[in-house]
Amino acid sequence: MDLAKQYRAYIACLNARRWHDLGNFVDNSVQYNGELVGLAGYQAMLENDVRIIPDLRFKIDMLVVEAPQVASRLLFDCSPQGRFLGLDTHGQRLTFSENVFYTFYEEKIACVWSVIDKAAVERALLCEGAAAASNGGT
Repeated sequence: MDLAKQYRAYIACLNARRWHDLGNFVDNSVQYNGELVGLAGYQAMLENDVRIIPDLRFKIDMLVVEAPQVASRLLFDCSPQGRFLGLDTHGQRLTFSENVFYTFYEEKIACVWSVIDKAAVERALLCEGAAAASNGGT
């Protein structure tokens, strides 16, 4: 199997919000950051992400494949509504990355390890807050 091609198809599925197709890419017993969440839990997590970030788009910046593992750096340029990563974003446009490692089993994602660059989000919010303060809060 061409894991790079399968992974790109998975990202296209996410960006198209084709939740009904997620099972073509993700195993029923998928684990996320060491926790068994299953396909339904994984889908619920993604759907919640889209509720919080309606303009969420997954953009592959780097992709390394060494079967059965895939490593990817994803870039995001989006505007979370409300709280994101425990931070009040006030709908501000944010640019950040996520480093994700996947293990495939029988052509599907069986294990996901994800780390989001929360420091980049905090810096962007801090800069915006400083800019608003210097403009008299406008």
